[in-house]
Amino acid sequence: MQTLAPSQNQQTPPNTAPALPDLGLIKVKQKATWESGDFGEIARVIENFAEDFMSRQPMQRGARVLDVACGTGNLAVIAAGNGCLVHGIDIAANLLDQARSRAAQAGLRILFEEADAEALPFRESSFDLTVSMFGVMFTPQPAKATAELRRVTRPGGQIALANWTPEGFIGKMFGVFKTHVPPPPAGVPSPMEWGKEDMVQQRLRQGFTDVRITRQIGCMRYPFPPAETVEYFRKYYGPTLKAFESLTASGQDALRKDLVDLHTKYNIAVDPGCTEIAAEYLEVVATKV
Repeated sequence: MQTLAPSQNQQTPPNTAPALPDLGLIKVKQKATWESGDFGEIARVIENFAEDFMSRQPMQRGARVLDVACGTGNLAVIAAGNGCLVHGIDIAANLLDQARSRAAQAGLRILFEEADAEALPFRESSFDLTVSMFGVMFTPQPAKATAELRRVTRPGGQIALANWTPEGFIGKMFGVFKTHVPPPPAGVPSPMEWGKEDMVQQRLRQGFTDVRITRQIGCMRYPFPPAETVEYFRKYYGPTLKAFESLTASGQDALRKDLVDLHTKYNIAVDPGCTEIAAEYLEVVATKV
């Protein structure tokens, strides 16, 4: 097909800036995504990730800890169980309700609050340790999220993040989504950039020192085969649920096939009735200057 050059009256102004994303709408959609399904079910599968991750963080009794994008409180519950003074924030109100119930059942005092990771409702230098597992990486403005992590952490305190890598299983799963669903709005970076060492170094170059980045592996186990595991994610995991909802029936069939193929390829379970996936994430620890 031939492309016609614009006439003089149709020429694009040379200095026209690209359209900025509608952040308000993006945040509304993100909230709807994480409140859909029931991430609490998924959170149970990665509790072992949380225990392993937090075992490497400083959790002295009385330390002030903030769990950003806390979900149902996997990290917060561990910190509080170690005697820390813990706050947790998330944009999903239903997940915070689950987090409060978990804390109450465990006899732990944790203050959970609905809030945006890009506008944390805390004073400067409020926390000794600020953590986030597979949470901050999904914020649409990484620079703002990073600035907030830095602002609320005290000098000498640490931030610790767990971010899925593009090369790992969850990164590949999001890659499958990318081939089936419309792209995100222009100007919104991929959350998988938080799983790249060079990008993390760049984002933490100001205000942090002793940045340590380590690739870690966690194992997700499901008591059913790959096809049923995909349906489990479709029912409970917001991003998967929303990806399917955005497609026609034939599009859903194609997405399901690709996801089942992916889960089958990476399934390391010996029992044919189970699915076991080794999932890589980037552990990032940095000290605030």
